[in-house]
Amino acid sequence: MKLRLSLITTAVLFFAGGQAVEAQRSKKDTIGEQKIDEVVIVAYGSQKKETLVGSNTEVKAKQFADRPISNIAQAIDGASAGVKVSTSTGQPGASPSIQIRGIGSYGISTAPLYVVDGVIFTGALSALNPNDIASFNILKDAASTSLYGSAAANGVVLITTKTGKKGADALSFSMSTGYVGRAIPEYSRVNAAQYYPLIWEAIRNGRLTSVPTSTVAAANAYATANLISGVLKTNIFNVADNQLVIDGILNPNAQLKYTDLDWQGPLFNTGFRQNYELNYSGGTNKTTYFSSVSYTNETGYLIKSDFERFTARLKVDSQVKNWLKIGTSISAVSSNGNNSVDGADNNSAYINPYAWTRSMGPIYSPYAHDPTTFATMYDAFGNIVYDAGNARGADAAAGRNIIQETLLNKDISKNYYIISRAYAEIKVDPYLTLSTNVGYDIRNNRRSRYINKVIGDAAPGGAAEKTTYTEQTITWNQLLNYKRKFGSHNFEFLLGHENYKYIYEYMYGYKQGQTVDNNDELINFVTPTSLTSQTDNYRKESVFSRLNYDYDSKYLLSGSIRWDASSRFSKDVRWSSFWSVGAGWRIKGEDFLKESNLISDLKLRGSYGEVGNDGTNSYYMYKNTFSLGYNNANEPGILFGFLADPTITWETNKQSDVGLDFGFFNNRINGSVEYYNRTTSDLIFPVPTPVSSGVPNNNISRNVGTMYNRGFEITIGGDVIKNENFTWSLNANASTLKNQITGLSNGITEIINGTKKISVGHSVYDYWLRQWYGVDPADGSPLFLVADAFANTTATDIRTVNGTKVTTNFNKAKYDYSGTAIPDLFGSFGTSFTYKNWSVSAMFTYQLGGKTYDSNYASLMSSYSQGGALSTDILNRWTTPGQITDTPALNSSTYTSSNAASSRWLVKSDFITFRQANLTYSFNPEMISRFGLSGLKLMVSGENLWSKTARKGLEPSQAFNGTTTNRYSPARIVTIGFNLSF
Repeated sequence: MKLRLSLITTAVLFFAGGQAVEAQRSKKDTIGEQKIDEVVIVAYGSQKKETLVGSNTEVKAKQFADRPISNIAQAIDGASAGVKVSTSTGQPGASPSIQIRGIGSYGISTAPLYVVDGVIFTGALSALNPNDIASFNILKDAASTSLYGSAAANGVVLITTKTGKKGADALSFSMSTGYVGRAIPEYSRVNAAQYYPLIWEAIRNGRLTSVPTSTVAAANAYATANLISGVLKTNIFNVADNQLVIDGILNPNAQLKYTDLDWQGPLFNTGFRQNYELNYSGGTNKTTYFSSVSYTNETGYLIKSDFERFTARLKVDSQVKNWLKIGTSISAVSSNGNNSVDGADNNSAYINPYAWTRSMGPIYSPYAHDPTTFATMYDAFGNIVYDAGNARGADAAAGRNIIQETLLNKDISKNYYIISRAYAEIKVDPYLTLSTNVGYDIRNNRRSRYINKVIGDAAPGGAAEKTTYTEQTITWNQLLNYKRKFGSHNFEFLLGHENYKYIYEYMYGYKQGQTVDNNDELINFVTPTSLTSQTDNYRKESVFSRLNYDYDSKYLLSGSIRWDASSRFSKDVRWSSFWSVGAGWRIKGEDFLKESNLISDLKLRGSYGEVGNDGTNSYYMYKNTFSLGYNNANEPGILFGFLADPTITWETNKQSDVGLDFGFFNNRINGSVEYYNRTTSDLIFPVPTPVSSGVPNNNISRNVGTMYNRGFEITIGGDVIKNENFTWSLNANASTLKNQITGLSNGITEIINGTKKISVGHSVYDYWLRQWYGVDPADGSPLFLVADAFANTTATDIRTVNGTKVTTNFNKAKYDYSGTAIPDLFGSFGTSFTYKNWSVSAMFTYQLGGKTYDSNYASLMSSYSQGGALSTDILNRWTTPGQITDTPALNSSTYTSSNAASSRWLVKSDFITFRQANLTYSFNPEMISRFGLSGLKLMVSGENLWSKTARKGLEPSQAFNGTTTNRYSPARIVTIGFNLSF
C-alpha cells in the first residue's frame, strides 16, 4: 500500500460580507499534481472562479501597491476592459470619474456603486488608504451586480481590505517621497513682440471692413493710433505708443522696459509628496488581526493646493467557537488640505488660475512698475506690489490679479471619518451558515473660505464663509447561506435582507465686512449675507436571493433576484424587483479537453438581467418642493422650487452578456472576449414646459427615454518568457462602445444642451454644432454652411465658394450633427520584467477615435483679442488674397463669427498616455536576515509620465462628453521609496 500525504495550505484568505473564504492549495504526494481553487469576491460572498458566470475583474494589491496614488480610484484606470476613466484633476487627493460599460444615464448619476467589505460606501474614496486594500473587483454585468438591485445599473466596485493571517507576527514599514509636477503641457502662445502687430492687424482690417471708403494708409494710421490707447492700454516697449507698430511692423528699435511678464511661474511650481506606512499583523489558530497607520502629504504644483491624510485601522477576526466566528474593523481618518479653485465649475471666473494664466495676454505684468524707471515696485515693508490691472484691455480682467488673490484668499477643508464594520457568522450545521453584518460610517466635513478685502470679489470689505456637513450611513444585513454537494452536483443558496439608511446634515454661513486682520472666523465679520441649513434622509430596504448550481464545475447555472424599496419615490412605485439569470459551460472540464496540454482553460458563459438606478439629484423626486428664505425684511418669503411627477421611478437597465474565457499552455496565455448589450429604459429627462406655466427651470423630470450601450471587450495577457531567473509578461485590453437613444416620449423630440443634441438615433454625446466650412481664399472671411432658411436669399453675407452656398454670418449658419465624443476603441496595455531581484512594470492607456470640443484652444484663436493670449497657430492666419489656410483673417469687425462656437473647434481625441511605471529591487533574505529583516525592497514609481495627443495642451480624457474646461490638469508624480519587513 502506497502512503499518500496530503498537505493543505491556505493560499488566499478573504473576508467579504462577513464570510471568511479560503482558497486552498492541495498538494498530493508533495511532488504530484497541484490543484488551486481560486476564489474571487462576488456580491455578498465569494465563489470559485471557475464556476463564475458573470463578468468580474479582480485587481490585487500587488498590482498597485508601489504606486504613488492617494485615491484607490486612480488604480482603476486601465485595470479592466469596458471601464472608461475621466482622469482626475491635479488637486491632490482628487478622484477620477468612472463609467463601466458606457453611459448609464443622461440626467442622473453614471458612477458605479462602491462596496467596502460587504457594505455600501458613499464617502469620498480619498478616505481609504490604498495600502489597506487587499483587492478590488469590478462587476460589470447583471449576473454580477443584480444582488445590489436599484443601485447597480452603473456597475459595482467591491473593495476588500487586508486582514491578518495565521502564523508569526509580521511588521512592515514603508516610506516614499518624490516630486509633483504638471503632466499636460500648456498650449503654445505668441510672445509680446509677435502680439502687438497681430492686434494692430485686426484693428486695421476691421477699419477697412467697417469704413469701406478708407484707404489702406488711413486704416494703418488708425490702427497705429488706437492700438494702445484704444485697445491694449499697455505698452511694455520703450518707444512711443504711436511709434510701436508702423505699417504692421514692430518698431525695430523697441526694447522691453521690463521682463517680469510670467503669470504661471509664481502660481505653478514643483510640489512634494511623502507617504509613510506602518502595519502589524498576525494571528493564532483562532484569532487573526491586522492593524495599520499611515500618513500621506502631497502638495500640488499649484500653490496653496495640498492634501494631508492620517489613517489608523484595526481589523480582528476570531473563531470563538467551532460554530461561531466574529469580526470587527474600524478605520479612523483625518484629512485636510488647501483646495484649489475647481476649474471645471469656474471655467471662466476671475479666480480661476488656469483660465487666467492661459488666456492672459503676453504684454501684462503681474507687478506694478515705476512709471519713470520701470523698476518693480515694493511697499514700505519690502513686499512686492501687484498690478491691479487698470491699464489692461477688455479681455485681460482689468481690476483683478490672480496671483495676489490666490495668495490672499483661503479655502481649507477638514474631514473626519469613522468607517466601521462588524459581523457574526454562525455555523448552524455543516451546510447552513447564518451571518449578520453591520456597517456604520460617519463623515464630518468642514470647509472654510476667506475672500480677501484688498482685491477681488469681496473687496473692500472682505468676506468669509463656513460650510459643514455630516453624513451618516448605517447598513445592516442578515444572510442565510446554504451549501450542499450531492455527488457531482453542487448547490449554493443565499437568502438575505438589508436595511440602508443615509442621513445628510448641512449648514452654511456667509458674512461680509471684516473687522480685524488675520481672522477669518465668522465673528470677525459684520453683515450676515446667508445662513442656511438642511437635513436629508434616504432609506432603502431590500430582500434578495441567489441560487448557484454547477455539475462537476462543468455546467454552470446562476440566478438571483432582489426586491428594493427606495424612499426617493412615492409609495405606489417604491418597490421593484431586479433579477438575473446566467449559465456557463466550462469546456475545459469535458473529457475531450481534460488532458489537453494546449488548452488549459476554456469557458463559455452568458447572462441576462435587470438592475436599476435611483441616483437622482433629489431625495424627494415625487414631491413638489419650495425654496425658503426669500424674505422681504421681516416678511417671510417662499418660492416654488421643483415641480414633481409623482409617478417617477427608477431607470432600469436590461443587460445581456456573452463571454469566452480562455487559457493556453498552462495559462501562459490567458484572456477573455465579451459582448454586452445594455438597454436603459425609463430614462429620466427634464421635459420642457411652457414659460407661461410658471414651472421652475421650465421643465419637469419624467421617465421618458430609452437608450442602449453595446460593445465588445477583449482582454489578453501572457508570459512571453518564463524561467528561473527571468520573466517577461505582456497584457492588453481593448473595448468598443456604441451608444444610441432609441426612444423619447411625452412630446419630446430633442433636447439641446450646450454642444450636444439628444434625439432618437443619436448618442447622448453626439455634437450638434454650426457647420464650419473654412476660410474664403479671396478675402479671409470665416465661412459656414448656410442654413436652409437663408440659402436662397440675396444678402451680402451669403456667397458661393467652390460651388457651395456659405455664409459669413454665424447667425445664419447651418446646425448639424458633427461626430461624437465616444471613441472607436479604448483600453490599456502593459508589460513587466522580472530578472532575479529586479522588477520593472509599465502601463499605457490609449484611445482611438472620437472628437473633443476644444474650447480652451478656441479662446486662444480669437480674430480680435483685446488683451487675451493668442495661440501660435494664429500666425497661420489669412493675409493675402488666394492664400489657402484654415485660420481667418484678423478683423475687429468680423471676429464674432470667426470665434463663434462651431465644428471648427472639434479635434481628434486620439491619445496614448504612459500612465504609470515601477522599478523595484528586492534584497535576498539571507543577505538581510542578520539585521533582523525578513524583507527589504527599494522602489521608484511614476504616474502620468508622458502623453501624446492631437494638439499640444489638449487633454482629451478630462470629460466623457468630450468638452474641455480651464481646469487643474493632472499631475505627474515620481517617487522613490523603500519597504522594510520584520
